[in-house]
Amino acid sequence: MNVQVKRVRVRAAVGALLIAGSLVYSEQLPLFSAQGPDAEAYGAAEHFPVGSPGNEFDKKYMVGTFSHFDTLFPVHSIAPAPQAWEFHRSPNPPELAYFHAGSRYLLKDYLAHLPVTGLLIAKDDQILFEGYQYGRTDRDRFLSQSMAKTIVAMLAGVAVSEHSLNSIADPASKYVPELKTSAYGKVTVRDLLHMSSGVTCNAEDSKLGAIGLPILTHDCQQTAPEGTKFRYSAADSEVLGLIVGRATGMSLARYLEEKIWRNIGTESKATWTIDASGHELPFCCFNATLRDYARFARLLAYDGAWNGKQLIPRQWLLDATTVKDSDAQLSPGKPAPFFGYGYQLWVLPGERRMFALLGSNGQRIFVDPQSKLILVQTAVMEKPVDPPKDAETIGLWLSLVHRYKNE
Repeated sequence: MNVQVKRVRVRAAVGALLIAGSLVYSEQLPLFSAQGPDAEAYGAAEHFPVGSPGNEFDKKYMVGTFSHFDTLFPVHSIAPAPQAWEFHRSPNPPELAYFHAGSRYLLKDYLAHLPVTGLLIAKDDQILFEGYQYGRTDRDRFLSQSMAKTIVAMLAGVAVSEHSLNSIADPASKYVPELKTSAYGKVTVRDLLHMSSGVTCNAEDSKLGAIGLPILTHDCQQTAPEGTKFRYSAADSEVLGLIVGRATGMSLARYLEEKIWRNIGTESKATWTIDASGHELPFCCFNATLRDYARFARLLAYDGAWNGKQLIPRQWLLDATTVKDSDAQLSPGKPAPFFGYGYQLWVLPGERRMFALLGSNGQRIFVDPQSKLILVQTAVMEKPVDPPKDAETIGLWLSLVHRYKNE
């Protein structure tokens, strides 16, 4: 059957499933549910309304907002591949279980416990599970939150391979001369990748899109020596994004589209929120469908290669996901209670190389390169995220890795 025809038939069936509020999984369809934990508080009676600038993070509007963020703020669009690369589906999907707090659970329990809007688990080219809650579907573009930071870091790797960006030892001011006399002027690209600039900006997290050259040049101070102290900073990502844009002479959206997005068989348009100056927010607000996030995760699982073509340098991925002894401040348990930190992504502890993209409110991508296992989650967790909720996600991931670690 023609792929496009099949997709139309699948989507036509989704509406009936959502009206019924049922949970369905088959060879053709993911799981769809009109409900989810605490659905009434998330706006179920009003069909999960979309908020407006100013109330977009209120609980009642989170489901609608996080799947329609690009209708609230201006964006740049990223075109999909000319022809979609399709994941395979098993006619008999495996039962996936996990352990948390001494108990064994199934995925239906996980979805009942956590406000997940979308969950996809895949091993290489096969989807093991794909499900949606709160009336969301495989057509919705979900907000990345800070997972966008990793996308920028991967674009930096492409720029290095093309010699647009000469070296990660270069100072920021080499590419953004306006920063020459600022606290960021001498900070290297490497320290930005590691969130170890040692710079603090007073207003960096005041509101969406507030970071820009005026703040970076006049509202930031050096509070620690470069490369010695980890501090999670949207401003570090902002400077990194400016560097990639200046080095390549392209917007982040266009560079992503040309170098990665259209080359990994994406099936849907993606969008990236822009600020008042027309630049993408490097620290936030990329929007894509669940399966397209999974395609990006699969690219990372193959250390930057897609079906034999190296899109991101393999050594870049290895460096990005490995903490060196000389970077003690980045070791697992130092930047966060569980995770270490690489190039704008999080590194899991242990000898097995695994890493994660983490965004606020429960946006998660986990990657195990050895088994080519990936997990993509979008969610509407309220801030601050309750530690046991993250612990359950980590428990699910580690249980999956244990099951497939030798395959």
